[in-house]
Amino acid sequence: MVDLQGQYYKIKPEIDSAIMEVIETAKFIRGPQVETFANNLSKYTGAKYVIPCANGTDALQIAMMALDLKPGDEVITATFTYAATAEVIALLGLKPVLVEVDEKTFCISSESVEKAITPKTKAIVPVHLFGQCADMENLIEIAKKYNLYIIEDLAQAIGSVYSFNDGSKKQAGTMGDIGTTSFFPSKNLGCYGDGGALFSNDELITEKIKMIANHGQKKQYYHDIIGVNSRLDTIQAAILDVKLKYLDEYCKARQDVAAFYDNAFFNNSDITIPYREPKSTHVFHQYTVLVNSVDRDLLKQELATLGIPTMVYYPLPLHFQKAFASDDYKLGTFPVSESLCKKVLSLPISTEMDNEQLEFIVNNIITTINKLKK
Repeated sequence: MVDLQGQYYKIKPEIDSAIMEVIETAKFIRGPQVETFANNLSKYTGAKYVIPCANGTDALQIAMMALDLKPGDEVITATFTYAATAEVIALLGLKPVLVEVDEKTFCISSESVEKAITPKTKAIVPVHLFGQCADMENLIEIAKKYNLYIIEDLAQAIGSVYSFNDGSKKQAGTMGDIGTTSFFPSKNLGCYGDGGALFSNDELITEKIKMIANHGQKKQYYHDIIGVNSRLDTIQAAILDVKLKYLDEYCKARQDVAAFYDNAFFNNSDITIPYREPKSTHVFHQYTVLVNSVDRDLLKQELATLGIPTMVYYPLPLHFQKAFASDDYKLGTFPVSESLCKKVLSLPISTEMDNEQLEFIVNNIITTINKLKK
């Protein structure tokens, strides 16, 4: 699905040099490269503050802790997403309130969000799914109307740019109260292990985030609040700082792959290509199609035998997961998400793909679908 080795070989001298510099100085924790990377990512995204942490799930948890959400408070998020988004809500004793997604973008539906708001609602967590931003213009209006926080989950959409009606533009993660991201190796900006970060434009929130991520201390050995241990190690920061210089190039390469797929499947009724939200650029963390005319899982199996990897993100919506089971959620509660889980299929997409590989994938998908239809 992602050629991380090929990507590494293209920038091997820079990566190796950055790693060796850390090893030679032996500043493996909180070395200067962590702050350098944070500053450079701040410049890239436009976020006033960037606080690195250990992973994307920690970023979400720290964000909710920093906003002083209390047990029993309700936090709204989409049912069609990875479990981590709702997982941290539950871990903190908050109540995850799952809602429907937009049938075109697959991102959280702003209409569904507003319908789900109660006096206990305190925050909204939109997930910028597969590489483009959710409906932030309307979500921000809703948040202001009901005095709610917005925590953006941009783990799949770093570098995506959202355009507002007034002509202003902001990057994913910089529009809400806090942005959270992951640097898992397969992400558009990925390290060689685990890593994450939070984004904020608020100085007080930022100070609290820093304290929480560092055992609740501002001064060493003086713990003012309950915190966690979540930090980005220096080697990973050094790697990310090198790769950050290539992020726009990586996004462009993914967009080129997506354009190839688009052209191949544009007039094919068997496959629905990804919708582009007009207000958002799409950086294609995933190229996710809908399989319309044949069994998606059977197609996936057949393609695997041909050496073509595909993935299903996600095979089960959160409201059908045992961990989030509730009497409030029954078959048909979220028909869009339930349908997507049966039809979505993500195709290989990475920065190193060439036309020969893409033609092989496309031709075999078309041939296999036609075979399965007979």
